Amino acid sequence: RAHIGKNVEIGPFCIVEDNVIIGDETNIRSHVIIKSGTSIGQNCDIYSGAILGEQPQDLKYNNENTTLEIGDNNIIREYCTLHRGTTDRKKTKIGNNCMLMAYSHVAHDTIINNNVILSNSVQVGGHVDIEDNVIVGGSTPIHQFCRLGEYSFIGGGYRIVQDIPPYIKAMREPLKYAGINSVGLSRNNFDNEIISCIKKAYRIIYRSGYNFSQALEKIKDSLPINKEIKNIINFIENSSRGII
Repeated sequence: RAHIGKNVEIGPFCIVEDNVIIGDETNIRSHVIIKSGTSIGQNCDIYSGAILGEQPQDLKYNNENTTLEIGDNNIIREYCTLHRGTTDRKKTKIGNNCMLMAYSHVAHDTIINNNVILSNSVQVGGHVDIEDNVIVGGSTPIHQFCRLGEYSFIGGGYRIVQDIPPYIKAMREPLKYAGINSVGLSRNNFDNEIISCIKKAYRIIYRSGYNFSQALEKIKDSLPINKEIKNIINFIENSSRGII
């Protein structure tokens, strides 16, 4: 009662339960467990020992029908554990073109968008939102309900307990703003004018001495409100855990 696409390879000692969908050209290596309620897209590569769609580690969970949804072109390395959702969001979701390195954990009700890299042993708590093109360094724990803005880069081994605004680097202990992610933006074809505008916005936010509300008003008054600046403003205004 699983739905297996074309040219799927399932290696030895795997367990695929019922109510599982595996898309075309996906490669499931050895000793992988895929639990009921999991869907995997096309052209994914799942390495040995991964466990996908297990029950959430949430004491409120009462065996409700929830899902784990994995998109296309994802690489999930050895011994990753990805849990399905709870009644909150009903699902845990991984987008397209992501790489989850060995021993990473993605807890219930987390939404990871596209082109995200989680380095070895990143531990993602429940209800986390990770936007497009985020890179998280190895052995980093992410507190539940945190948000990581698009194109942000977080150094390895740091503890994330507040939201990370888009386009920045975050490092040090406790975690702090460490400049904009200029290398990542350049590699993703942001032009110099946009990068300069982002840099000016964060200089106002983090280097001017203003509080966040004052900084946002200053940005609205002094910078062009392009797509990127609008993303920064909306992200900070809608933060529930606060910004690093």
